[in-house]
Amino acid sequence: MGKFRTLQVDLGSRSYPIIIGSGLLDGVFDLSSHLAGLDCLIVSNETIAPLYLESLKKNLSERVVYSINLKDSESFKTMTSAESIIDCLASLRTNRDTTVIALGGGVIGDIAGFAAACYMRGIAFIQVPTTLLAQVDSSIGGKTGVNHSTGKNLIGAFHQPRLVLIDTDTLATLPDRELKAGLAEVIKYGVISDAAFFGWLEENIDALLRRDANALAYAIYRSCQIKAAIVSEDEREKGKRALLNFGHTFAHAIENCLGYGRWLHGEAVAVGMVMAAELSDIDHITRERIQDLITAADLPILPPAMDAKKLRAAMVMDKKAQAHQLRFVLLRSIGDAYVSTDYSEPRLNKILKKVNA
Repeated sequence: MGKFRTLQVDLGSRSYPIIIGSGLLDGVFDLSSHLAGLDCLIVSNETIAPLYLESLKKNLSERVVYSINLKDSESFKTMTSAESIIDCLASLRTNRDTTVIALGGGVIGDIAGFAAACYMRGIAFIQVPTTLLAQVDSSIGGKTGVNHSTGKNLIGAFHQPRLVLIDTDTLATLPDRELKAGLAEVIKYGVISDAAFFGWLEENIDALLRRDANALAYAIYRSCQIKAAIVSEDEREKGKRALLNFGHTFAHAIENCLGYGRWLHGEAVAVGMVMAAELSDIDHITRERIQDLITAADLPILPPAMDAKKLRAAMVMDKKAQAHQLRFVLLRSIGDAYVSTDYSEPRLNKILKKVNA
């Protein structure tokens, strides 16, 4: 039988546990007791459902279980997809005690959570993330939403889950490219919050790429621990939570300009972190350490060729921007990040020039 560890996101009446372990979809953890009522709708996609849907249903054998599968791509993270979930909930005549369960990666979690936030002004939902990126980042914190043609995640809501269930066994079927993309978010936690964890990653990146179970378990636990603490302190991103967007001002703009789905989110974040480090007032050795770790994770460090003016315009739509003024997450050192509008404009222009097609 698998074992699991528990973390807590402390948000008063909206607090919830993060359960991390192996064998959780096979009944090691009693998921059904966390449902709001007797019935639930599992939202998954055409890739994940054949792998894990039946196991999840068996875990919920005492409940009325419905399911819907969406297309598998960031390009389908749209209002249309969210509406299809809401249409399903309405056609089944579900009530406010229905629970939506997101089974999949970050895209599924975001869409399903957003639909749950909208239906009947908000019903319960549970996150069952199956990708590394979703396990360490997007499943925690209650950010839900869909993309818009002018920006990533522009349409959404804060809607906290009742539970995050992380079965590490699901990583066995994760493609190498998506595993590496998830490592970008893991690296981010070390960069912004924990220099010792960053050092551990430098020493263990090869083990993570080999999918060493102990290394992955620790990386997931420490990442979730950092994010849970930050979200507990700042649920709606009024202050410290913005630090979690290190590299994302660049990354979201890259995704938008390339077309959603061309690059994985983690790949764009990897490049965004390199660009944010270049914009920060840190020494050359620190920049090299960040770049070297990202390279060691087999992630890109150079932005794709595109129109720099379009990239800058997309960055202005970043949700941290205020009064159309860009705000960046910058570094004082590894483990010490801050949000500021005080950055070097000439240095930013130099960084953006590198992307010119």
